[in-house]
Amino acid sequence: MLKPPAISRTQRIIASVFLLLVAAAGGGAALASRHEHHVQGTPRSYAAPPRLVVSNVRSTIRLTLRRETIVPQTVGRVGEAHVSGQAAGSRDFNSLISARLPLVMAFVILLTFLLMLASFRSVSVALSTVLLNVLSVASAYGLLVLVFQHHWFDGVLGTTTNGAIVAWLPLFLFVILFGLSMDYHVFVLSRIREAVQRGASPEDAISEGVRTSAGVVTSAAVVMMAAFGVFATLSTIDMKQLGIGLASAVAIDATIVRGVLLPATLQLLGRRAWEESRVARAIPAIGHSELA
Repeated sequence: MLKPPAISRTQRIIASVFLLLVAAAGGGAALASRHEHHVQGTPRSYAAPPRLVVSNVRSTIRLTLRRETIVPQTVGRVGEAHVSGQAAGSRDFNSLISARLPLVMAFVILLTFLLMLASFRSVSVALSTVLLNVLSVASAYGLLVLVFQHHWFDGVLGTTTNGAIVAWLPLFLFVILFGLSMDYHVFVLSRIREAVQRGASPEDAISEGVRTSAGVVTSAAVVMMAAFGVFATLSTIDMKQLGIGLASAVAIDATIVRGVLLPATLQLLGRRAWEESRVARAIPAIGHSELA
């Protein structure tokens, strides 16, 4: 009978904070549909004042009126006509991003699942990889919602926003973070699998794999956090959101996700995590030999 691993009080606190961030991501329904407008100041950056917000709403109403009423009833009767301008471009861009975001997410998740299945020959490992990566990205979304939509740490960041996230950021973060997290995720899993192939028990293999890869993963995470953190020091809101989103996601992924959740998941799965599934037999193997 598989005995669940003991969970300390510190691990419970870490898991609670992580779930809070994921829940906050669900509360940010306007994450990909709202566009940030701001004016720069020195030494602080301020969000658009109410008169600019009202002006933006009026521009949207006028754009809708022109596209749906005026143009079709005038020049639209003669030939094809388009409405351009800053308001039209911003609205079209936001609509395109919102429409393409689910497709890009589905493609990245499916490709990740298939590559992990081909590499490790296990549905359990492939599925847990996808879920952990989604949790990591969701926690980054949640942190952005807390900081920029609920105005946490405004004084620390030296900025005040109007409670919106730039439209292109969720898609950009999802693609970049999935790629970065897969890098050291595969590295850790490879060390664990090598220990299993040498005959170690799942528990010993997990301990050895995490221990031998911890230095490399931590060093890589520190370098990436430092590089991404530079963006958070810039004056524009979109660059601050980009830097905080990437740096915090790497920190959460390298510590909570890969250091706590991944070993715990593999511990619960036991040897079943490394058993070749029938589904994997139809896919060419990549990079690993079969277990003896």
